[in-house]
Amino acid sequence: MPITVAALRETAAGERRVAITPEMAKKMHARGWRVMLERDAGASAGFPDGVYADATFGSAAEVCAQADVLACVLPPQDAVFGQLRERATVVGQLRPYGADARLAAMAARGLSAFSLELLPRTTRAQAMDVLSSQAAVAGYRAMLIAAEAAPKFFPMLTTAAGTIRPSRVLVIGAGVAGLQAIATARRLGAQTEGYDVRPETREQVESLGAKFLQVGVSAAGTGGYARELSAEERAAQQQALAEHLKVFDVVVSTAAVPGRPAPKILTAAMVQGMKPGALIVDLAAESGGNCELTRPGERVEHGGVTIIGPLNLPAGAPLHASEMYARNVFNFLELLVKNDALAPDYDDELVAKSCLTRDGTAQFTG
Repeated sequence: MPITVAALRETAAGERRVAITPEMAKKMHARGWRVMLERDAGASAGFPDGVYADATFGSAAEVCAQADVLACVLPPQDAVFGQLRERATVVGQLRPYGADARLAAMAARGLSAFSLELLPRTTRAQAMDVLSSQAAVAGYRAMLIAAEAAPKFFPMLTTAAGTIRPSRVLVIGAGVAGLQAIATARRLGAQTEGYDVRPETREQVESLGAKFLQVGVSAAGTGGYARELSAEERAAQQQALAEHLKVFDVVVSTAAVPGRPAPKILTAAMVQGMKPGALIVDLAAESGGNCELTRPGERVEHGGVTIIGPLNLPAGAPLHASEMYARNVFNFLELLVKNDALAPDYDDELVAKSCLTRDGTAQFTG
C-alpha cells in the first residue's frame, strides 16, 4: 500500500504558504506516493484545489487520520498531533527552540518529527535548505518594503525639474537574505553597500555590484554563521558603524542565528545619529531585532528615523515561497522513503541532525 503524504491548511496568523504544491504533488504521485490535502490548503498561496491533478482532498480530520507523513510550513496546532495516526511522521519548520511541550506531545503520540531548520549547512543539504530558500524571499521583500517606505527615490533620475540623486542603502548581514536584499536594491537603482563581520562575504557582496563596508571587526564562525563578538569587538563595531550610518538613507539589517536572539547591532544612540528621514527595516524582528528600538510587527519613529520590524516576510510572496519550500520538503522526503516505505536512515547526518522525536522519545536537546 503506498504511503500517504499530506498537508493541512496553515493556521498561523498571516501564513499563506503551503507545504505541497501541484508541481510536487505530481512528483510524489510519480514516485508512487498518495498525496492528500485539506480542502483549500493551497488557496492562499495561489493554488486552488482544482490545479492539483494528483491529489485527493478531505477535511483536516480526514487528512490526519490517513497521513503517513504530514508536511507543514509552520508547526500545526497542538490538537493536530493527537489526531495523527500513531507512528506518523511530521516534516517542516517545527521551531523546536523553547518548544518542550510541543516535542513532548509529539513524542507521546509516537510521532517521528523532523525540523528542517536544523539541517546542517552542507553542500548535500542545499536542495533541502528551507532557511536559505525562504531567506531569499525575505531579503527581496524587505528591500521592497524599504523602497516603498523611504521618503526618497531609490534610483538616480534626470528630469526637467533637475537631477535626483540615488538613495544610499546599507545592508547589514551578507547571508542569503542580505545578498538578496543587496541584489534587489541594486536592481532598484540605489547606491548600495553591504556589511558583514565575516570577511569571506566581501567577494559575494562585490559580485552583486555593491561596495563592501569595512569597519575593522572580523568574526568568521562555523556553519555559515558569524561567531559571537566579544564586548570589545562589539564596541568597536558600533563605534565604526555609527559614523558610517550618518550618510545612509536606508538600512536593512538581516543578522540572525536560528535558536538565538538576534544580535543587537544598532543602538538607540546610533539611530539618533542618523539623518532625519532615514529608514531602518529590521529583518531580524522576529527574534528580537538587530536594532534596540525595533518592535516586532510595528513601525516606530525615533528622532526623525523610522524603524520597521516586519514579520514572516516569505508569507507575503506565498506562491514562489511555497514552490521553493515544497521542493525542499520533497527532496528531504526522498531521504526518508525507501522502497515505498518510510525507512529513515539515522546514520545519515541530514536525517539524524534534523530529528526531533522518534520511537516515543525526544531527540532534540537544543
